[in-house]
Amino acid sequence: MAIEIEPERAGPAPRGPEVAAPRPYWLRPGIHTGVIGAVAGYFLGHWLGDLIAGDFVRSTLADTNDAAIVLGYAVGTIGWLAGLGVFNDLGRLMLGKPPAKEPRLRGAAETGLARYFRFTLDHKVVGIQYLYSMIAYFLTGGLFAMAIRSELLSPSYHLLGPEQYLMVVGLHGTMMMMMMSSVILGPFGQYFAPLLIGSKRVAFPRLEALGFWLTVPAYFILLSALMMGGFPTGWTGYEPLATQSTQPMDAYFFAFGLMGISMILAGFNIIVTVINYRAPGMRWSRLPMFVWSMFGVAFLQVLAVPVLIGACYMALTDRTFQTAFFTNQLGGSSYLYQDLFWFFGHPEVYILALPGFGIVAEIISVFCRKPLFGYKVMVAGILGVGILSFFVWQHHLFMSGINSDMRPLFMLTTELISIPTGFIFLVAMGTFWKAKIRFSIPMLFALAFYFNFLIGGISGVFLSDVPADTTEHGSFFVMAHFHYTIMGGLIFAFMAGIYYWLPKMTGIKLNETLGKIHFWTMFIFFNTTFLPLFALGLLGMPRRVFEYARNLETLNDWVSISAFCLGGSMLIFLINFVMSMTFWREREAGNPWRARSLEWQVSTPPPPENFERVPVILASPYDYGVRDALPVADLNPPPGVIGSAYAPASGGVEG
Repeated sequence: MAIEIEPERAGPAPRGPEVAAPRPYWLRPGIHTGVIGAVAGYFLGHWLGDLIAGDFVRSTLADTNDAAIVLGYAVGTIGWLAGLGVFNDLGRLMLGKPPAKEPRLRGAAETGLARYFRFTLDHKVVGIQYLYSMIAYFLTGGLFAMAIRSELLSPSYHLLGPEQYLMVVGLHGTMMMMMMSSVILGPFGQYFAPLLIGSKRVAFPRLEALGFWLTVPAYFILLSALMMGGFPTGWTGYEPLATQSTQPMDAYFFAFGLMGISMILAGFNIIVTVINYRAPGMRWSRLPMFVWSMFGVAFLQVLAVPVLIGACYMALTDRTFQTAFFTNQLGGSSYLYQDLFWFFGHPEVYILALPGFGIVAEIISVFCRKPLFGYKVMVAGILGVGILSFFVWQHHLFMSGINSDMRPLFMLTTELISIPTGFIFLVAMGTFWKAKIRFSIPMLFALAFYFNFLIGGISGVFLSDVPADTTEHGSFFVMAHFHYTIMGGLIFAFMAGIYYWLPKMTGIKLNETLGKIHFWTMFIFFNTTFLPLFALGLLGMPRRVFEYARNLETLNDWVSISAFCLGGSMLIFLINFVMSMTFWREREAGNPWRARSLEWQVSTPPPPENFERVPVILASPYDYGVRDALPVADLNPPPGVIGSAYAPASGGVEG
């Protein structure tokens, strides 16, 4: 017998939760309100500094005391963050109100360019904010490099005076080392780490966003040193020269300290996210290699960067409040500053290098269509490099009065770090063996990464040996080694990451023809620029000089012309990037590389919360060519499977 069901009575359709219409952009916190807050805060802090110093009238900015400069930077930074709305949720909590929800969390995902110019809790937006900012920071540092090479075209005819030359050298080095420390962890780490582990968000989205917005005042504060005449210490800020210098040193220390805080926040966030927010089935043995590299870098940042911040703000108090941490005549020690700086400075080298290892590991497996050779060996290499990087810092002090009995220990530890680095190269060579390699643009940059980093690593062995370092210390040999390790590694990996992941981040693919021209010009002119510097260093050319022996002019001219061509390759990339993002707009909505990793299994660009449900991880992301391999994940698992035999819960579950 059929059962008759009474139809529902007519009535108004049920309505979901109401979403308030967003206010006009100019009425919401953003960059415009941040700038107003920064300017107001700077002048307030400047006035307080003059008040503390007992001097209300200053004729020029150059006459301003250090207290006014430092307090202006500090209060200006707070005003910048307040104008952006960083403290809005804190104010709501203090008033007993719940924090405001992000539009993406209440079913009204934001679109348009405005979201990239304000404080947001979406890790994907933060990643793209980092991407554009890091490109701008890199190009700024590159312009200073062009100025350096222009000056070195002639040993006697000068475009810059000695003070101006040292200023440009210091700004170039500081911009590259300070701002570029987040060049991979910022754009790709923040964007892809949650996607790669199957999480809907990062653990602390407000800290993540705060970390990015601290890089902006750090950039402008560092450039403010240019208006005040620059600092003479190079990127290391060595004492006692720093304490004896003028107000631009305040900009150096304060900006470096701000960048350090940003790095700590980013590192802490990555650690907590990876430990607690992995999807069910995301065992440590299935963790993508890029996430392993981010995890290792995060620990380096959390452990090493506080030492840098301490050194920077101790130096600031020496300059502003007459303390004597680094003043030898008053019981301090300038040698202490070198120890503190390099205790951070050598892990910093691997903060820059390890993310590159992670990116190229992801890429070579995809384009070799093979499982990553020696997965556990590479994990051991990443962790080994991270641990040993804390035991090598005093090889930078071989010429600074280090106790001679300590030299063999630091020679040993420095050479030992070649072993875990060798593990990473062994994994790459094993993956290449008998592979049918697709020479796409990301793969070309990955191969160049290994070539360049190998030269940097071999040359570093010479500098770890005391007799050789005695000859080569302070010469262009050191500069060549450093650039092969950092630019030859980090920047080539960064470019590989852009060409590989930009279609996922934006749904737009860069022009392939211009991309290959960019690669070959960058690779060739990088090597013709920095390989001759080894010879210049062995011939006795010191760093940070603007006059040199006449017999070195030909090599210097070769290097300068190659450097200009290298800068031209960056211009090709910039044209490709801008034109592809604005006019050409070659859409790529699928998985162009046929990659297995989790970020490529969702739509392009990814949905607001990454996944409709928390996925269940079924297999390794590197099972290319493996017969009967399971898909990497089930993106829509049936209810109640978490923790069952279907997918053992080995990672955290997002709450």
